[in-house]
Amino acid sequence: MELRLKIQIQTDCNNAIKQKRKEVVDTLRLLLSAIKQFEVDTREPAKDSVITSIITKQIKQRKESIELFNKAGRTDLVTKEQTEMDILQTYLPEPLLEAEVVQLVIQAIATSQASSVRDMGKVMAMVKPQIEGRFDLAKASQIIKEKLP
Repeated sequence: MELRLKIQIQTDCNNAIKQKRKEVVDTLRLLLSAIKQFEVDTREPAKDSVITSIITKQIKQRKESIELFNKAGRTDLVTKEQTEMDILQTYLPEPLLEAEVVQLVIQAIATSQASSVRDMGKVMAMVKPQIEGRFDLAKASQIIKEKLP
C-alpha cells in the first residue's frame, strides 16, 4: 500500500511548524484534515492516488476562489489563495503533455476494444488513474470523445 505522499505531507508540516512558516502549516493542516476526513468516511488509509485527487480538488477550489476574489478586488485574499495553491502543487506529480494523454487514450481504446461513445466510461476508467492530478480530466474526456469512432 502506497502511503508515501501522506508521510511526506506530515513531515513537511512538522518541519514548517519548527521553521514557523505559518502559511505552509495552515495549508498542510487543511490538506491533512481532508485526508483524515476521507479515511474516517471510508475506514481505510488514503493511498497516494486518493491524496492526489484530494489535492487536485483543493487546487480547483482555490482557483475558483481566486477568480471570485479578483472580481471583488480583494488582492490580499488572491495572494493568500495563490500561495496556498502553489504549496499544494508541490505535492502533485509532473503534469502530462496533451500528446502523452492522447497516446494513453489510444492505448485504452485498443485495450478496452471501445467501439463508440457509449464505451467512453470504460476508456475513462482506464485512463483516469494514470492521469489524475497530472492532466485536466475535462480535457481528457474531450480527447476521448474525439478519438472514439
